[in-house]
Amino acid sequence: MPADHHECPPDRMELGSRSWTLLHSIAAYFPAQPTHQQQQDAKIFLDTFSRLYPCQECAEDLRQDLVTHPARLTSSAEFSQWMCEMHNRVNVKLGKPEFDCSQVFKRWRDGWDDGSCD
Repeated sequence: MPADHHECPPDRMELGSRSWTLLHSIAAYFPAQPTHQQQQDAKIFLDTFSRLYPCQECAEDLRQDLVTHPARLTSSAEFSQWMCEMHNRVNVKLGKPEFDCSQVFKRWRDGWDDGSCD
């Protein structure tokens, strides 16, 4: 990169994409059998994230979604499915294709069967 090049602040799409990567990764690596404290920490994180997210409209939507569809935090599998369902609701709102939620661990934790992530 040239010395005088400056990166620009992320736009709404870039911020969204990177945020979804973080959120899905947290869900995928959540414990299979979380303690009560880990479940509380995840709930607090999501609540805080929904108040601090730099896209006001997106944050408001997330806060409402957390009320109507409370996070399922009993295991990494449940949390990952819940996160995928939440992401798909946003995708539908934006006219984007939905993700096959049966593939969450391949996409966000384990990698694809063809070894392309190795």
